[in-house]
Amino acid sequence: MQELVISEEQLSQFIGTYVWPMLRIGAFYFAVPVIGARTVPARLRLILMLFTTLMIAPVLPAAPVTSLLSMQGFTIVIQEVLIGLALGFCMQVVLHVFLLAGQFMAMKMGLGFAAMNDPSSGVSVTILSQFYLLLSTLLFLSTNGHLVILQLMIDSFTTFPIGGGGMNTAHFSMIVGMGSWMFSAALLITLPLFTSLMIVNMSFGVMSRSAPQLNVFTVGFPITLIFGFILMWFTLANFLPVYYEIMEEGVGMLRTLALSP
Repeated sequence: MQELVISEEQLSQFIGTYVWPMLRIGAFYFAVPVIGARTVPARLRLILMLFTTLMIAPVLPAAPVTSLLSMQGFTIVIQEVLIGLALGFCMQVVLHVFLLAGQFMAMKMGLGFAAMNDPSSGVSVTILSQFYLLLSTLLFLSTNGHLVILQLMIDSFTTFPIGGGGMNTAHFSMIVGMGSWMFSAALLITLPLFTSLMIVNMSFGVMSRSAPQLNVFTVGFPITLIFGFILMWFTLANFLPVYYEIMEEGVGMLRTLALSP
């Protein structure tokens, strides 16, 4: 009976073909929205990672043949994990624009206390944040956004080949800059509601000065809440164009990050 002998060169070639891409893909699936949520079983993410690696490994650029336990192999591991996490995190920032917008609206309407545990992240968020995040996630899946970001991740193997230089300071500066973009985009979504509720609060201020015996807090809270829900109802008609605009900007930044060396 002939023994199966695997040489060190064959093992290094297998690592370069499958293990290095699997690290980037696995980190991407860990950080990306929807698939990286806590509600998705780890076994399912592992199956997706293995299936994606087997599908795209034959068409990827040739990886360097190096040992997994060498210093160069350790550097490649860090680079691949960082690239996958960065791409997935950028998409998390894009979807968290709508979560932050719901948080702003809830605080302005007086619904900051109405919070619930978000099963996808494990943190406590307001009800309005959960509503806008769920709405944007369904739109993201219905418009095949998950296929777009998966294609960008696959294209990143051409921009950042395995064993290459990896991301530089400009890429990390762009990721940090997406934080300020997230706050400004969320504020633009909530600006109509902010302006309308500010006028309502100013009118209550005039009422409290003209009739001091009137309890403004008792009367103003339900009226502010009702006005807030009415304004949300009217702004939902314009939610789809706003969603497309924010997604276009966010995916454009992700495309710049994934395709610019």
